Amino acid sequence: MPADILEMARRRTGPGGPRPPGDRPGDGGADRPGGGMAADPTRLGLWLFLGTVTMLFVGFTSAYLVRRASADWRPLAVPVLLWWNTGAIAASSLALEVARRRLRGWAPAEAVRWVAATGVLGALFALGQILAWRTLAARGFYLETNPHHSFFYVLTGAHLVHLAGGLVWFGVVLSRVRRLAYVPGEDGLGLFATYWHFLAALWIYLLVLLFVV
Repeated sequence: MPADILEMARRRTGPGGPRPPGDRPGDGGADRPGGGMAADPTRLGLWLFLGTVTMLFVGFTSAYLVRRASADWRPLAVPVLLWWNTGAIAASSLALEVARRRLRGWAPAEAVRWVAATGVLGALFALGQILAWRTLAARGFYLETNPHHSFFYVLTGAHLVHLAGGLVWFGVVLSRVRRLAYVPGEDGLGLFATYWHFLAALWIYLLVLLFVV
């Protein structure tokens, strides 16, 4: 095992052995009795943000279900490219879980590769979404063509905006993994994984809402 990794772990745990999670620098007391998310402002902030995003899409869903009952509603056939996009974002989430396991298993070099795969697959998903929009536009299906088309563009566009934010976060995470800023043996990717898996689940939900329900 590389000496620099061992030295980093030694500094993290201290000369007297591993410290309790709440006593480690940067833990914010999240694992102390009575701590939890309230003692970890970063984690709490993430969950509050995800709650806000959830309410946003709940509002979209309500408007969608009401508007769908109108006489001018003409369903849009699901573009085949969306199935490939779904596979890409699902594989991206899987790659991130592998990266977390590699980091916890003291294999930071492998974790770097799997984190990189997460971002590449996420970028492919984003590119696929743009191509899907261009394909529909080429067929004459625009935002204002039909209410179903409008909801498709708005919902998938809102999702892509949040995914773009996730890709920015991914760049930070990848840089930190490469610099060994996350201590091997610990789950330093947990917060990013929460956001990324949320986006994957949200995409599947939108796909079902738009083309299955």
